[in-house]
Amino acid sequence: MENQMKGPEGGPDPGLPKWIAWEITGRCNLHCIHCRSSSDETEETGEYTGAEARGLIDQIAEYASPVLVLSGGEPLLRDDCFDLARYGTEKGLRMCLATNGTLVDDGVCDEIRDSGIRMVSLSLDGSTPRIHDDFRQQPGAFEGVIRAAAHFRRLEIPFLINSSFTKRNQEDIENVYRLAKELGAKAWYLFMIVPTGRAEDALDELISQEDYEKILHWHYRQEQDETEMLMRPTCAPHYFRIVRQKSKEEGKKWKQRSLAFATGVSKGCLAGQHIAFIDRFGNVRPCSYFSEAAGSLREKSFQEIWEGSALFEDLRDLDRYKGKCGACEYLRVCGGCRARASSLKEGDYLAEEPFCTYVPMRAAEEAEADRNE
Repeated sequence: MENQMKGPEGGPDPGLPKWIAWEITGRCNLHCIHCRSSSDETEETGEYTGAEARGLIDQIAEYASPVLVLSGGEPLLRDDCFDLARYGTEKGLRMCLATNGTLVDDGVCDEIRDSGIRMVSLSLDGSTPRIHDDFRQQPGAFEGVIRAAAHFRRLEIPFLINSSFTKRNQEDIENVYRLAKELGAKAWYLFMIVPTGRAEDALDELISQEDYEKILHWHYRQEQDETEMLMRPTCAPHYFRIVRQKSKEEGKKWKQRSLAFATGVSKGCLAGQHIAFIDRFGNVRPCSYFSEAAGSLREKSFQEIWEGSALFEDLRDLDRYKGKCGACEYLRVCGGCRARASSLKEGDYLAEEPFCTYVPMRAAEEAEADRNE
């Protein structure tokens, strides 16, 4: 079965990237337990100079017009953060900012508006100071997020909230959802963490497969009644299986709402297919949780990497997927988390999603036939 569009030379057609996150600094004022880049306040190694950074923006803008998210570390620790945002805006890119919120004040808000940033994401991992500050390993982190949200709401700066969960805060999920809504977020993204970076030392904190499935079913039920705030689980591709299963059971037609600054793609794992991540060293990765790089911008252009990387070609060719994922009837809408597969399957990013409990119909039928022999 053909599972992808073909490009001009027979390989998977890459299309153009719709969303790129760029780690403009590795420095951060927090020490979060799940940090994919193990950031701290001293990590300056590899950062692009201002001229190099503008050159990268030129390169991207000449090739495509994706959403470009300035990320970190904590991007506000880079002195020219808003100069880069302004430059990207002038080049026609849709600029966004991902911050932990602790450094936001009225002056920062003025810079956000002046530089043309069109959406800001805040991180909120608990509904109380005790839970959030424990997750972020910094007293006062919770109050920083609440204060930033109040600034944004008062000054009418659109923002969304990202929330990451492990066993230590999973019982707080519903409370965090309610708080995000109270704060005035345009969207709430529930992250199921991938064990990379600092999170590699917290494997015993990963939410269980069974609880993972229950949480995604809760999200589906909640989303049916939510009209004010967009909801979406992230790094949880089998949610796109669940919504189709539930919609079919209930005789409904599911249609995903979308932000103007999202990818607009209604499927699971987008890594290397519609999105990419650029780390502070100039390595292009399928997403921020991938340890493997598709190529270095110090050696090749973004376009060359996006269109010619063997890693990206693998991810776009669904016929190469293995195990349950390769046999699953929901492969095209889910695909499994490729970064999680890589992290927990000894680097095999084409392996089956380790945290999916679903048994594909083909596998179930084969198992039934074996039992009846």
